[in-house]
Amino acid sequence: MLATGTFLGGRIFRGDERAPGGRVGERAAGPLAVRLADHGLATARLKTGTPPRLDGRTVDWARLVEQPSDARDWRMSPLSRGERLPQVACAITRTGVETHDLIRANLDRSPLFGGAIEGTGPRYCPSIEDKVVRFGDRDGHQLFLEPEGLDDPLVYPNGLSTPLPADVQERVVRSIVGLERARVAVPGYAVEYDHLDPRGLDHRLAVTALPGLFCAGQINGTTGYEEAAGQGLVAGANAAAEALGVGPLLLDRASSYLGVMIDDLVLQGVTEPYRMLTARAEYRLSLRADNAETRLSEIGLAAGLIGPERRAHLDRRDAARSRVDKLLQTEFSAAEMADHGAIVGQDGARRTARAWLRFGQVGLAHVAPELDGDDPLVAEIVEDARYAPYLERQADEITRLRRDEATLLDPALDYARVPGLSNEMAERLARVQPDSLAAASRVRGVTPAALSAILLHAMRKAA
Repeated sequence: MLATGTFLGGRIFRGDERAPGGRVGERAAGPLAVRLADHGLATARLKTGTPPRLDGRTVDWARLVEQPSDARDWRMSPLSRGERLPQVACAITRTGVETHDLIRANLDRSPLFGGAIEGTGPRYCPSIEDKVVRFGDRDGHQLFLEPEGLDDPLVYPNGLSTPLPADVQERVVRSIVGLERARVAVPGYAVEYDHLDPRGLDHRLAVTALPGLFCAGQINGTTGYEEAAGQGLVAGANAAAEALGVGPLLLDRASSYLGVMIDDLVLQGVTEPYRMLTARAEYRLSLRADNAETRLSEIGLAAGLIGPERRAHLDRRDAARSRVDKLLQTEFSAAEMADHGAIVGQDGARRTARAWLRFGQVGLAHVAPELDGDDPLVAEIVEDARYAPYLERQADEITRLRRDEATLLDPALDYARVPGLSNEMAERLARVQPDSLAAASRVRGVTPAALSAILLHAMRKAA
């Protein structure tokens, strides 16, 4: 499996400085980039950047707005044990007119504006130079000062990504409120690197032209730690499945954001570093953080990715869910709800506790006060009850998606011979070669009429 990050053919830029590398002080993976190109794999260049790291001991924290950590004692995993690590606050500051004047005066020294960098950068985290140029009417941009660790003095000034020369970065930093005496421990820089065209992958994140090779992270055209970690999980599981000769781990757009991301990558490709946004998901009402265990546990079990400890936890969770579901089947009249303190219309109807939770003025205390609303499972079930009508409608859409996913298309289908398809549409479909009718529907520019033509053609060939 390859997870090359920004190291594949990586080149670092800071002012007039140029050097091979994927990160400061670390060598680029140059020969590997050449080797992949020798195999005929389509590659392109992308760019990312990082801000200067500051010595937190030289920041005037008293002058800044504190941004506290989450006060709730939540965990990434329900199996986490022991004390939670101490939480460290961030702080907010802003660039100002002096900062922007400094940046404008030194744009000719930025490799981003001198033509040295050809790769496209991430749209949603531009460099500070980009922000100053593109939003010239703004007199300031917000920065988050994020401590990098409990025993590390370095601070990450989120929002200040820049490859300006080190001397300019020093002056830019010290023009910002609270950073007048801050020391730049490591200047920021930009990195340009190679990535593979993700349309050359299948939904397992396997390279179709090189059987047995799986890829994850920025080599697939994405940006961001979460995107890379999610791909690492999927590609790693599928690499293991390939080695063991067992079924693959396949996630779709209805099951997870990972499924949305992978589907976007392999069908659409990228023209800029891809970032997973909730807006990309059609079924985001179902893809909530609080129901991840419910959505994905069965998939994990089927793929052999869940061990005995978590399996026992899931058994206990299922038993608890049954108890909660039974309580929420209790019926109450409108009069009884009023007796419980709920403000509801007196329509004489009797409804289950679950149905009453759809009403804005009804809470768990009115229908099942014995349940702990802070319990994650209970909170999930209450959310499902509140959004039930919309979730049911979405479930119908997901059923149609599953039906279309089951309508497989011949990978050798000649779209130029499908009656009713324009040349442009046929070219796009031939380039992607979708494996199902649902996948074809997500190719840019493919219309419902075109899908009907494809389905009719496929049915005729199968008859």
